[in-house]
Amino acid sequence: MGLFFNLALAIFAGTGSFLFGYDSGVMTDVIQSPHFLSFFNTSPDTAIIGAINSTFSGGAVFGSLMGGFTMDSLGRRWTVLMGAVINLVGAAMQSGAQNLAMILVGRILAGWAVGLMSMSVPIYQSECAHPSKRGLIVGITQQMIGVGFIVSTWVGYGSAHVPETSSFSWRFPLGFQCIPCLIIICGMMFFPESPRYLVETDRADEALQVLHRLHYNGRNEDDIQAQFHEIKTTIEAEKAVTAPGWLIMFKVKQWRTRLLHATFMQVFTQMTGINVIGYYQTVMYENLGITGKRSLLITGIYNVVGPLFNLFFITFILDRVGRRKPLLFGTIAISIALVCEAAIGSQVPSATGSRKDSLSAAGVFFLFAVTAIFSCSFGPISWVYASEIMPLSIRGRGSAFATGIGNWLVSTVWSQVSPIGLGKITYKFYFIFVAWNLCVTLPAVFFIWKETKQVSLEEIDLLFGERALGTLPEHLDRKEDDAVITHEEAKA
Repeated sequence: MGLFFNLALAIFAGTGSFLFGYDSGVMTDVIQSPHFLSFFNTSPDTAIIGAINSTFSGGAVFGSLMGGFTMDSLGRRWTVLMGAVINLVGAAMQSGAQNLAMILVGRILAGWAVGLMSMSVPIYQSECAHPSKRGLIVGITQQMIGVGFIVSTWVGYGSAHVPETSSFSWRFPLGFQCIPCLIIICGMMFFPESPRYLVETDRADEALQVLHRLHYNGRNEDDIQAQFHEIKTTIEAEKAVTAPGWLIMFKVKQWRTRLLHATFMQVFTQMTGINVIGYYQTVMYENLGITGKRSLLITGIYNVVGPLFNLFFITFILDRVGRRKPLLFGTIAISIALVCEAAIGSQVPSATGSRKDSLSAAGVFFLFAVTAIFSCSFGPISWVYASEIMPLSIRGRGSAFATGIGNWLVSTVWSQVSPIGLGKITYKFYFIFVAWNLCVTLPAVFFIWKETKQVSLEEIDLLFGERALGTLPEHLDRKEDDAVITHEEAKA
C-alpha cells in the first residue's frame, strides 16, 4: 500500500492529537460563556479559570508518565486506544457537570488521556515512517493539533450565539470531544502495531509484513529487507545493554544525552509562549481593546492560520531543510514578534479613536505572526525531533518523561500563572519568553542540537555515539548488573 497507507495511519492516529488540540482550545471559548461563568460563579481572569486549565495540563503530566509503562507493556496502538477511552469518560463528565468539582475531575481525565496520546502518537507515527518522509508523517501530529484548535474555536463560536440563559453554549463544545474519542475506539483495530515494537516483542515475521504494508511500492523489496535487517540488528544490540527501571535512562551517557535533547525540545517549545496565547488569547485581545463576539471571531481566524502554515511546511520544507535551521529562524522571529506585541500593548491603554483601532489591528497581526512562525518551526519539529532521537530501549519511558515533564509540567505552570500575569503586568509578560528564547533556546540549538533529517531511527545512533550504544556503566547496582547481558557476553 506504501505511502498512502502510511499517511492514512498517521492521520488516523493523529485523531489523538486532534483531541489534544480540541481539549486545549475548547476552554478558550467556554470561559467566555456568560452562562458558564454565572453557573460556576467565576470570571475569566480568576485563579479558578487558571485551575481548570492547569488541572488539564497536570493530568497530562501523569498521563504522559503512565504512557512510559503502557507503551512498553501494551504497545503503541493500545496506548492510543486507552487514551481515547479515558478521554471519553472525561468529556462526558465535563459536558454533564453540575458543579465545579465535576468540571475539574473531567478536565483531569481529559488531560490524563491527552498526555497518553501526546507521547504515544508521535512515537507510533515515527516508528512507522520511512526516513525520507518522517518529517511529513510525524508533522501530521502538529497538523491535527491545529485542526483540533480550529474545530474547538468554531464549535465554540457557533455555540455562543444561543441565548445567554442556555447551557448549550458550553455543554455542547465540551461534549463534542466524545466524537473523535469514538472514532479512535471504533477504528484503531484496523491499523497495525509499530514494526519496531513487533520486533522488540519477538514478532519479527509480523513486523516484516507491516513494513511491506507501510512502504512497499512494487519496486523496493531490497529496501524493505534492508530496513528490516537494520531494525532487527539494532534492537538485538540494544537489548544486550538494556536494564529495567527508569533510572537507567540517566545512567547511560548516550541515553541521558538523547533524553535531555528530547525533554528540552519540549521545554523550548513551551517557552515560545504559544500555549499561553492559545489558552488566553481572548484575554490578550481584551488588553488590545477587542471584546465580545468580535474577540471569538478573531480567535477562530487565529486558529486557522497555524495549521495552514504547518501543512505547507511539513509537506514541502521540513524533510528538505531539516530541523536545526527552522528552529533557529523560529527562535529569533518569534522573539521579534513578541517584542513588537509588547511595544504595541504598552501604547493601547492611552490611545483613542482610530489610533487605538490601528494599534489593536497591529497587535492582532503580531499574535498571528507568532502562530505562523511557530507552525514553520517549533510546532511540528518538537514532535518530530523528540520522537526520532530516542533509542528503542528507552523510547517508551524516555518519551513519557520528555513529554510529561518538558511539555505538560511546564504547560501546567504557565496555565496557572498566565491569567494572573496577563492581568497584572499585561504586555510586560511577553518579555519572559523573549529572554528565554534569546538566552537559552538560541545558543542551545545553535551549539548542541544535531541534524536528523532523512536518517533512519537506527542510524541516528551514530549521531550520539556508537551504533551498538556502548556498554552499561560500571557503577550500576548489582541488581541491574544481574539483569544485563553485556555486548561481550552476547558476542561470546
